[in-house]
Amino acid sequence: MTSDPMPADPVAITRDLVRCPSVTPAEGGALAYLERVLRGAGFTVHRVTFSEPGAEDVENFYARIGTSGPHIMFAGHTDVVPTGDEARWTHPPFSGEVADGELYGRGAVDMKGGIACKVAAVIDHLAANGGKPRRDGSGSISFLITGDEESIAVNGTPKLLKWVAERGETFDHCILGEPSNQEVLGDTIKIGRRGSLNGTLIVTGRQGHVAYPQRADNPVRGLVTILAALNAEPLDQGNAHFQPSNLEFTSVDVGNTTVNLIPGEARARFNVRFNDCHTLDSLKALLQERAARAAAGKVQFRFTFEPSNAGVFLTAPGPFTDVVVNAVETVTGRRPMLSTTGGTSDARFIKDYCQVVEFGLVGQTMHQTDERVPVADLTALTAIYRKILADYFA
Repeated sequence: MTSDPMPADPVAITRDLVRCPSVTPAEGGALAYLERVLRGAGFTVHRVTFSEPGAEDVENFYARIGTSGPHIMFAGHTDVVPTGDEARWTHPPFSGEVADGELYGRGAVDMKGGIACKVAAVIDHLAANGGKPRRDGSGSISFLITGDEESIAVNGTPKLLKWVAERGETFDHCILGEPSNQEVLGDTIKIGRRGSLNGTLIVTGRQGHVAYPQRADNPVRGLVTILAALNAEPLDQGNAHFQPSNLEFTSVDVGNTTVNLIPGEARARFNVRFNDCHTLDSLKALLQERAARAAAGKVQFRFTFEPSNAGVFLTAPGPFTDVVVNAVETVTGRRPMLSTTGGTSDARFIKDYCQVVEFGLVGQTMHQTDERVPVADLTALTAIYRKILADYFA
């Protein structure tokens, strides 16, 4: 008589990952650890390093079991933000110590704990299905884990997704393990996020002495006029899935330290968090049109936009989100809210390849001193991922 295999331990896996000092973009041993664990579970593993001029090389990780559809991908990152003053931590930030029912360490919430729960759930799922995603041999499960999400996100997810696609592989659905929950595990699933546009408004005038304003052209006046026009009316009213877009000016600067000198240039930096009423291009065009109307041919201005801008992602409620919602409600007893709030994430890249939702741990201590996760949440999140896999491949 054979006994059922012992379930995988998400607490031990989280501890082992936290003990890897993978401060972005360092690998720190985290990917090597995942490689050992997933190879042992039957995955084919690839470690891929990408480079970019002016940026550090980043090591990434892709593992897959199965060769046919449906294909569900678990995405995430093992890089973490710096610890800050380690002396202020109750327990060392790379110790993975458990105290009073909580596991402490940098990345425990964002997002090594989430990755650990996925790994544990997948190992359990495979053990229950003869080492395959489905007993009949169909289906695929993959892990797409990157190493610069907490940095500039250049040599991680976007390049790794392209690398996988160039191999001829496709994904059907993805769960990104960002800490999506607000207060308690099971309260929120992210089905979308607003886009982000960073830019600078530059107004050019003519430098001169303040006592002779007729010989100068003060750009501050033109800048104020355009700022007022850009903020005069909403960018949109929002819609069923997204709150209204908002434009926020974050700095105004003329670079002038002389009190009796009219400056030759004035600039204002801004960020727009925008919904799916816009694309990056249509939003830039809207800002240009409003500024031109305010300038009325009398103010010389231009916009510059940063290359790190991010588009909107939205996975509309449907069969895939239903699977995730049902799993969360079955395990936690809570009906999660489907949300599009918050900042950007790597889902902005993944949405170009497949439907993606974000569901992970509770984000209250992420990036903080004494980042920590309740052990009970690790156990429950693993159960949720197991339920998702069981229903997805049913």
